[in-house]
Amino acid sequence: MPPSTTPGDPVAHLTPELWARANRLLVRKALAEFSHERLLTPQPLPDGRYAVHSDDGSVVYRFAARLFALDHWQIDPESITRHRDGAALPLDAVDLITELRGALGLSDEILPVYLEEISSTLAGSAFKLSAPPVSSAELARSGFQAIETGMTEGHPCFVANNGRLGFDAAEYHAYAPEAASPVQLVWLAARRELATFSGSAGLDYRELIHAELGPAVLERFRATMTGLGLDLDDYLLIPAHPWQWWNKLAVTFAGEVARRDLVFLGHGEDAYLAQQSIRTFFNTSAPEKHYVKTALSVLNMGFMRGLSAEYMKATPAINDWLARLIDADEVLKRTGLAIIRERAAIGYHHRQYEAATAKGSPYRKMLAALWRESPVALLEPGQSLATMASLLHMDRDGGSFAAALIQQSGLAPEVWLRRYLDAYLTPLVHCLYAYDLAFMPHGENVIMVLEDGAPVRMVFKDLAEEIVVMNPDAELPPEVERIRAAIPPEEKVLSVFTDVFDCFFRFLAATLATDGTLSEDVFWSTVAECIADYQRGNPQLAGRFGEYDLFTEEFALSCLNRLQLRNNRQMVDLTDPSAALQFAGTLKNPIARFAPRS
Repeated sequence: MPPSTTPGDPVAHLTPELWARANRLLVRKALAEFSHERLLTPQPLPDGRYAVHSDDGSVVYRFAARLFALDHWQIDPESITRHRDGAALPLDAVDLITELRGALGLSDEILPVYLEEISSTLAGSAFKLSAPPVSSAELARSGFQAIETGMTEGHPCFVANNGRLGFDAAEYHAYAPEAASPVQLVWLAARRELATFSGSAGLDYRELIHAELGPAVLERFRATMTGLGLDLDDYLLIPAHPWQWWNKLAVTFAGEVARRDLVFLGHGEDAYLAQQSIRTFFNTSAPEKHYVKTALSVLNMGFMRGLSAEYMKATPAINDWLARLIDADEVLKRTGLAIIRERAAIGYHHRQYEAATAKGSPYRKMLAALWRESPVALLEPGQSLATMASLLHMDRDGGSFAAALIQQSGLAPEVWLRRYLDAYLTPLVHCLYAYDLAFMPHGENVIMVLEDGAPVRMVFKDLAEEIVVMNPDAELPPEVERIRAAIPPEEKVLSVFTDVFDCFFRFLAATLATDGTLSEDVFWSTVAECIADYQRGNPQLAGRFGEYDLFTEEFALSCLNRLQLRNNRQMVDLTDPSAALQFAGTLKNPIARFAPRS
């Protein structure tokens, strides 16, 4: 990556004022989420505020907060103070982590890396704060990619959610989603016997590459190969993240380049924008073309964000299987659920690293890519797209994006909410009951199709890596078998309780209640009505409703930050997602009191 013209340019946003604001916001989030996960126990004070003390008792944080369902702490950031021996101290998120390292269970090995992730998250927040403010109302009227790059929070649960360890300061400006800098992908030719391509039924390699690159670029690549005395037909083309080429492939794969097993061909012509997931790119030159997901050996939010060549092979087959299931299901068709399939994948096998490492090693995940359908083709006239993560977005003045959409729609808030739930929650509940099938339906993995600000259908993505069939007896094609996982019965229902209720609805309900858009009772009673109506309409599955009781009085509190605090390099083994879960007691189910009467 070429250096910035002036070394000071990439840190222009790191000013005392913006840094102080970023710290206040992150300290607020840390106090709230660590309290939610019961790593901290705020003590009520006589004045109605709360206090949290450092491990050694010498430092105290005081703040005002409202408590919502699911033990959600809505802390007023302006109310937070920090004192040692009566003297006021500035808020500093790195200090907070070190002062509470015992309560947080941070080991000597994990602590410094976690502090680096906290520092990087703060730097990203300061950068976002340096941009001209955009109101939620204005953002709600913007296009798909303006909304995608306009998100300021990242994952709502994780405190260190923008670590991106590996990017230098200039690279942050080039590749971070919020920087919204156009990116041209690097293309490499990989010797065929060392690469594996797999495609959906009816899609072959030549068809895909011609559609993505076009004849002029392909002719340029062929000329480059001919100039080296090589034949492009002996190779497969792989797109790579520019950072990956500069920092990993050109160095770690130097032998492959020297032997001409890998050949650098240059950049493609299309411009892309990085998505919230960092390593996935949306084609802005031709929005109807595929997303491209690339390997990126950057540590972010508990994982090195590589892509496994071996793991990618089954991706198109898994997506084809899921598409067939959805197409054949009348309930899912009525909800309008759509998926954007990962239609092709390609990976490079470095024989030396594969011989030297165990399955799952980051050294096996340095060069692979997949192509995912664009949601643009799903739109009808008058419709627009927005990442579901946007529903939790708050502008600089505290304005809610979700509230702005509701106002734009002209619908009563509870009517808008029910339309959203019918499109989002009903498919998830049905897949659980009918197929023991769970998605990872967080905000970044779901795209909303909107008409006049109201959701009309949902688009699920990031499928092959994150869906799971939890039925040991389900009939699956051999090439799809990878998505089966042994999940204890009591944990299966957490695919709704944790992933949907606790990790998304908890925040949305509190946001809408805080700004007066919709009371908490109405929010959760509407959720209950949605599930009850689904159950009444599907009596053929009645036996499953008791097995997976969504109206139970309480459910296990599964903690995401505890995973990252324990191992911030690999939080979960994707082949055994249940094994690593961290629990901390139970939460009261906010819809239990709205259970339908028998």
